[in-house]
Amino acid sequence: MVDRKLAGAHYGLRDWAMQRATAVIMLVYTVAFILFLFALPGDYDSWQAFFAQTWVKVFTQVTFVALLLHAWVGIRDLWMDYIKPFGLRLFLQVATIVWLVGCLVYSVKVIWGLV
Repeated sequence: MVDRKLAGAHYGLRDWAMQRATAVIMLVYTVAFILFLFALPGDYDSWQAFFAQTWVKVFTQVTFVALLLHAWVGIRDLWMDYIKPFGLRLFLQVATIVWLVGCLVYSVKVIWGLV
């Protein structure tokens, strides 16, 4: 019997599924945005009215959350694969979480017009 040291958190299938699901959400949003780009007039008032609709805000916020989850899985895997010192890896993961939560808070402020 070979004694092996197992490393990592073994999130494999869950991470794979999360990456695919969030990629699909971002793809659908991108295709919809491109379609609306050609369908709407190019003036500011039309775009402002379009993005003022609740369903557009929800769709945009959901897509942004998907983007943050997608980024988290990718960057966390990068830190786990290539940064071996535990303390440095922990610092980078915490810094990434803080940055992504800050981006989420700011996205809510921008998308929903909160002051």
